[in-house]
Amino acid sequence: MLNRNGLVLAAVVLLSGAWLARPTSPALSPQDMIDIESLYTRYNWLLDTGDAEGWAATFTPDGVFTLADQGAAGVSAGHDAIVKFAQGFHASIGAHVRHWNTNLMITPTARGAIGQVYLVLVDFASSPATVIASSTYSDELAKTAQGWRFTKRSVKGDVAPRKAP
Repeated sequence: MLNRNGLVLAAVVLLSGAWLARPTSPALSPQDMIDIESLYTRYNWLLDTGDAEGWAATFTPDGVFTLADQGAAGVSAGHDAIVKFAQGFHASIGAHVRHWNTNLMITPTARGAIGQVYLVLVDFASSPATVIASSTYSDELAKTAQGWRFTKRSVKGDVAPRKAP
């Protein structure tokens, strides 16, 4: 039979265990994970098909897209700047390239989620098709009334630049 001190000690141990088992950050539901994966897919398809408005809608209205290798010149902030970037991209090389993402990693945060994914950019205008870039995206995501959106997206090349001829 437990005395009063034994009961108090047992309660402390049980409550401590419950506190230790509690997750330190919010969890993402299975539906959140599906929706985030769908966001990554839409982002690629919309950019590759030249839908600049649709592509910009994968970001929050105040979203920021950064080409990390290009310093301040590589920052597009807000809807209109993101649309302009997408239009310029598609008009230059975008009509004959495809974005391929792999190894998506999503981590919940108090404000939404962070994501990381590898990018391989394939140029299919050449024969055979060639890889023209290998990069990494680093993302901040938020769940909005319209669904999951990028608040910040940064792409950084991870291959050496091509040698001059």
